[in-house]
Amino acid sequence: MSVESPPVEKAGSPAPRVKLLKTEVSRRTAWILRIASIAGPFAGWWLLSVSGLVVDRFLPAPPEVWAAFTEMVANGDLQSDLLSSLGRIGAGLGLAILISVPLGFLMGTVGWAQPLFEPIIGILRYLPASAFIPLLIIWLGIGETSKIALLVIGVVFFNTLMTADVVRQVPRRLLDVSATLGAGRARVAARVVFPYSLPGILDALRVNAAVAWNLVVVAELIAATSGLGYRITRAQRFLQTDRIFAILIVIGLIGLTIDITLRILRARVGRWSV
Repeated sequence: MSVESPPVEKAGSPAPRVKLLKTEVSRRTAWILRIASIAGPFAGWWLLSVSGLVVDRFLPAPPEVWAAFTEMVANGDLQSDLLSSLGRIGAGLGLAILISVPLGFLMGTVGWAQPLFEPIIGILRYLPASAFIPLLIIWLGIGETSKIALLVIGVVFFNTLMTADVVRQVPRRLLDVSATLGAGRARVAARVVFPYSLPGILDALRVNAAVAWNLVVVAELIAATSGLGYRITRAQRFLQTDRIFAILIVIGLIGLTIDITLRILRARVGRWSV
């Protein structure tokens, strides 16, 4: 019984091509896929709602949701609630950025800062922000302050650690070259570390902006008189699912707009990293 030996490549023969895990698609194909990712679920929703398999009260058809949207716009409820939610998002997310970015930058650049701050932040980030609601109401009342504080708590710890991780990824060779050229620590931090880290910091902000939107709706579900979360609660009391769907779509579109804006900003400030 003979055993066949494995084929031997001839000298000078081209090496076998390795298939990449990620392959690029054309711009046209990418746009078709993007449209399909939205049109597919939308068509499925429409077909399911008109099929009669689900009661309209539980799954309203798209025309009913559009009618509810136009009604809320006409009476001004949607605009006022949207402005209230955006104001809370701006205040809470802004405060979280003012705290987390400098602290994360410090943890990524100064040797003593990471072992000092990382353990306690690592513990606090695992505590659900919604669990602080009873305490925040006791400490700060049911006004705007407690709602903004909830957003800060939900974002600041994650954004701090993500910023620190980005800053620590600055290549050592860049720091060595800067030191060789005579740049001091402050100049290296301002002219080398921060510009290199900025695209990653914006990516972290994209993730945590979504977290802030989730938390503002949670905050407005409890003891609120305005906001998109408050409007969802009112609609739930009267089984107005068409309004709930309309508000959820508005939140999704605003979130997508924020994400695209941050992507464009990242592409502009970090063209070298693309």
